[in-house]
Amino acid sequence: MEKIQQQIEALIFSAEVPLTIKDIQECLSKRFGLFVADADIQAAVNNLMEKYQNDNFAIEIKGISEGYQFFTKEQYYETVSVLMKEKNVKRLTTAAMETLAIIAYKQPISKGEIEQIRGVSVDYSIQKLLEKELIVPAGRSEGLGKPMQYATSQQFMDYFGISSVGDLPKLKDIQPMDEASSAGTPVEQLN
Repeated sequence: MEKIQQQIEALIFSAEVPLTIKDIQECLSKRFGLFVADADIQAAVNNLMEKYQNDNFAIEIKGISEGYQFFTKEQYYETVSVLMKEKNVKRLTTAAMETLAIIAYKQPISKGEIEQIRGVSVDYSIQKLLEKELIVPAGRSEGLGKPMQYATSQQFMDYFGISSVGDLPKLKDIQPMDEASSAGTPVEQLN
């Protein structure tokens, strides 16, 4: 097999989700018909991670969700966020983003509980978040009527570059919006 490290680099670069050692192993096996040991793949991934630590690169490979994925280095987040905001502005409404934040911090949570916090119906927001696979049904509440509960999905974790909800910023660390621009829920209500 030629240039295993470059083959692995191409796989990680092309993947939309973090690739595990097993995922990489399966791809290489299908492509070349050879078994590549876990240790050899891990060594190649480690070499790639080290390669991208060099200041000449604006990207790096990180271990996330038991796999590996390319990310922009922290010092370039703000520059890339300009592009992403322009690209995503029309994708999620403010109402959907507020609903997503409530779900992220209070999961699992029912639609009724979200509506209590927001003070408005969230049917449309829930529908859009489900369509974009940012949230998933998380069973039923034991409360009256056993309403469906929602939680964030693996796609949410991947999109925001976190391994678990424990990686979310603490609410006390988030600066509340000023009165003039705040049209949504005060941060204190999410606690």
